[in-house]
Amino acid sequence: MEQLSAGKKLDQAFEKLGKEKSISFELDLDVDAATLKQLDAESEPEPGDELPDEAAELISGAKISVTVESRKPIDESEEKDFVGMAMKFSNPDGDLIEYRVVGDYTYIRSDVEALGKAMDVPMPPADELPPEAGGFKKALEGEWVKFNTKEMEKIGEEMGQEPGSEPSPEPSLDARTQKKLLDALREVIAREVDFKTAGGEDGTEHITATAPFRTLITELIGEIRPLTADLPPGMDLPADEDLKDAPDTKVTADFTLKNGELTEVYVDLAKLAESAKVKKLGLVLKMSAGTKPTTPAGATELDMDEIMGGFAGVMMQDAEFGESGLPDEGL
Repeated sequence: MEQLSAGKKLDQAFEKLGKEKSISFELDLDVDAATLKQLDAESEPEPGDELPDEAAELISGAKISVTVESRKPIDESEEKDFVGMAMKFSNPDGDLIEYRVVGDYTYIRSDVEALGKAMDVPMPPADELPPEAGGFKKALEGEWVKFNTKEMEKIGEEMGQEPGSEPSPEPSLDARTQKKLLDALREVIAREVDFKTAGGEDGTEHITATAPFRTLITELIGEIRPLTADLPPGMDLPADEDLKDAPDTKVTADFTLKNGELTEVYVDLAKLAESAKVKKLGLVLKMSAGTKPTTPAGATELDMDEIMGGFAGVMMQDAEFGESGLPDEGL
């Protein structure tokens, strides 16, 4: 009875989310930089391919915040129904990169210096870019810039296809296939996942779901495989043979419900690391009421020539930086 009740409550909570016209969520890893370095060392990377300390600090403290808004309920929406989207990548020191899609435009701003330092990719100062870089300098200075979304998509398609060829249709899932996938997911969860519930205060309830990882993934892929013909091109499913080395340790997800609404999901991944030295490794997803993505004030518009000129300028400056750092021996 508890298994049925807990599963039903989760179903209802996800159905409530699907009825919303806007959703906001925050995703982050519950892990420290030392653990990431340990996991990297145990993977035995090639010399020079080790995870840099700066990257480990960036990943461990990073959060991704996303908001989507549609004219229709989310579970009934197609791509044309979404009217706004915002995403922000941040760490304890501030926002590293943020972009919004509102109306016909995409808006972007970033802390280029902080990103370059964390990724060990030095960027040239904005005042060293050529004049044709134009508004691209604003982007390097951390200010909001914008470009026409459809124009950028068109250029991307033209650059990615052979001359004279017809553009490929965008990969998508029709409503019928989405329902089949959802039914397959529900069937596997009902068969392979153990549920337990625990009450809390002020209408809060915790539902834990536990399942062996390899068994769950293998069963899910098995249920989806008959739908391969209905999936978009490029969505290749792994064979059972590819999954045999995946750990079959039990993974637990903790769902927090507040008055029947899903507010947080915590997935404990520590056992998947298969390392006694990894004590804490989790994935955290926090849900909240959707907020309307807004147009940033004062954004500088970029045209396609400026974008291409800006990229070319950065590449030239990067090449000069690399050449200036060459040793004199042998020259």
